[in-house]
Amino acid sequence: MNAAAPGIAEVEEGWHSPKGRAIREIVFGVHDGLITTIGFLSGVNAASASWRVIVIAGLAEAFAQTLSMGFGAYLSTKSEREFYQREIARERLEIETAPESERDEMRQIYRSKGFSEDEVEMVVARVTANRELWLKAMMMEELGLIEERFDNPLKVGLLMGASSFVGAFLPILPYFFLELRWAFTASVALAASALFATGAGKTLLTRKAWWRSGLEMVAIGLLVSVAGYGIGHFLGVLWR
Repeated sequence: MNAAAPGIAEVEEGWHSPKGRAIREIVFGVHDGLITTIGFLSGVNAASASWRVIVIAGLAEAFAQTLSMGFGAYLSTKSEREFYQREIARERLEIETAPESERDEMRQIYRSKGFSEDEVEMVVARVTANRELWLKAMMMEELGLIEERFDNPLKVGLLMGASSFVGAFLPILPYFFLELRWAFTASVALAASALFATGAGKTLLTRKAWWRSGLEMVAIGLLVSVAGYGIGHFLGVLWR
């Protein structure tokens, strides 16, 4: 039991580390780009679109996907940081204007953790002796907020956008080199390979079975492809 504990802790810390969060963004961006584009290509192929229409529409979709994912990640991360900054400003004001009330809150927190009265008073006295330490303790213990968990919005946005573009562009590549009748088959095969590699790659941190994670992502991609092809075929027949 003791031998397994470090491995579990390592995995959990890995996901919370900057490297772990970066892998999360890359996996999500590539996965979303691949899935969306292969579903889109399935639909337009089923509708018997020309090579020109498929490539132009596919590239337009890839760029739109990149901007959407990049700006979406940037805005969501920025909102998280703004929320943290607002909460830390509010907590700082409460410490300055009502210090005794904040000390009582700390006492209640540590009592709920099972500390004795003597231990509670000792911890509160030591923590509140330093305003910055006091502030961080209140943010973490009372609100569950840790500054290190909030990433740089610009970095997250660029990483997500770039990952999404790579995922969205890969299924389009075969259309530049192969005849239309073979391009879609190659596109699906390339997307499936990329999905499997992405799913297997994330197990470097999750420590799950690489083949199972890879197959899971491929299965989702194929499901989206079939759905896209079916919808495209239906609409193509309907609007002839």
